[in-house]
Amino acid sequence: MTKKLLLGVEAIGQGAIDGGMSGVYAYPGTPSTEITEYVQENAVAKERKIHREWSANEKTAMETALGMSYAGKRAMVCMKHVGLNVAADAFVNSAITGVNGGLIVTVADDPSMHSSQNEQDSRFYGKFSMLPILEPSNQQEAYEMARTGFELSEKLGVPVLLRITTRLAHSRAGVETVEPMQENTGSLPKDPRQFVLLPAIARKRYAGLLEKQDSFRESAEKASFNQYFDGEDKSLGIICCGITYNYLKENYPEECPYPHVKLSQYPLPEDMLKKLEEQVDEILVLEEGYPLVEEMLSGFFCRGRRILGRLDGTLPRMGELNPDHVAKALGIPVKEGKKAPDVLANRPPALCKGCSHHDTYKALNLVMEPFGDGHVFSDIGCYTLGALPPYSSINSCVDMGASITMAKGAADAGLFPSVAVIGDSTFTHSGMTGLLDAVNEKTPITVLICDNESVSMTGGQDSAALGKIESICLGLGVDPDHLHTIEAHPKNHDKLVELLEQEVNYEGVSVIVPRRECIQKAARRIRAEKMKSEQNA
Repeated sequence: MTKKLLLGVEAIGQGAIDGGMSGVYAYPGTPSTEITEYVQENAVAKERKIHREWSANEKTAMETALGMSYAGKRAMVCMKHVGLNVAADAFVNSAITGVNGGLIVTVADDPSMHSSQNEQDSRFYGKFSMLPILEPSNQQEAYEMARTGFELSEKLGVPVLLRITTRLAHSRAGVETVEPMQENTGSLPKDPRQFVLLPAIARKRYAGLLEKQDSFRESAEKASFNQYFDGEDKSLGIICCGITYNYLKENYPEECPYPHVKLSQYPLPEDMLKKLEEQVDEILVLEEGYPLVEEMLSGFFCRGRRILGRLDGTLPRMGELNPDHVAKALGIPVKEGKKAPDVLANRPPALCKGCSHHDTYKALNLVMEPFGDGHVFSDIGCYTLGALPPYSSINSCVDMGASITMAKGAADAGLFPSVAVIGDSTFTHSGMTGLLDAVNEKTPITVLICDNESVSMTGGQDSAALGKIESICLGLGVDPDHLHTIEAHPKNHDKLVELLEQEVNYEGVSVIVPRRECIQKAARRIRAEKMKSEQNA
């Protein structure tokens, strides 16, 4: 047994390796990115040749992991919470196909939207799909859940959803690890029709999923991750979901006076919760994210216990919980600090100095000035910072790939000009199909694919679009006369302005690819080359 100091995401990566994983599939997205990065750099993963390359998007990652499961090997798929929206089709249906090799779907939620468009709670997807959910309360549990989750998946015959949140993902703790298990040898499904979801088969598989619900509940009831703790003060019972157990313990470091349940494996352990209900007058639910358990318990208890939590205002409805929120809910005095002076106001995010997007937005603003605001639709990436001063160039950022499709819809409504700004990785993630729609209808839009040759917003991972953008656009039917590539650099400012002026007036689909390597990636590459040169000298 070895002890390591690990982030929560690193603990999951280590646990998956030690659990006999044969492949990890993911698309970068904070706060989940480091799970795959950890596996990519792990010595055992390299020695075993565990698959650890990035996927084009979360849907392809989910489906490829399901394919590895089909072949009898253990696989993990990782994404942030909004990535599960992209993977939802395959995820929901995987509950019906079931698994052959163990399959863990790890999703990192982002309460308070530190780097996200929303703070949706992935447990709702697990409940909707009727799958078991694991929600660790600390890094050690994150490791154990990843390590044993494959076995649980194989035992129950379905994928397992492992849900973490930002605070656990990006904080460190000591984690005791064990020797890695051997990987599965691989085998085809015993039922050759298991993964064939024709309606007649799918109905039988769905009936089987319903029949398994009792075994899921029994597993949660017996799980060591779920625990009941008694307390002398029966006026209140507390249910702590995942990381919120730590917030309770921070307020009661010695012993909590109230009976409480630590809930880390779902479905709800009904016997454990009914035991709590019999002991107390009312119940407080602590959960990070949406009020899933609080809603489920309304009407659950036969004695009609009052349920306190986010819905009734006992806890904030929005954002992350913290120990102070829990203290206030428990009537414990909280020492409030002084308001930070204005001089310490947060610095807004900004594009890096030397970033190629500066050059793109300078030219775009100049060309769009005669048309006024409201003509530029953007996407998710570093270039989204073009919404902020000094550029204030873009007018939308909804989800991955929505820039091209929204520009098309606006053009269909008569907006002229209609311009889309999308990044290279986002283009191959989910922008290609929108471009195909526009090409098929000859929609008058101008698409800027800002190519900095990496997934820069999440740390400079390799982009699936590298070296392929022009050929993809031509394959989708973009007119070669209206497909332009230009180095995004101050020396080319006038040329880029001229190209933009020409193409925004074209009555059809035009694509401009402003290209220059991400300044941060370039710096890392130069350092690595210098270090290699010095070592060889």
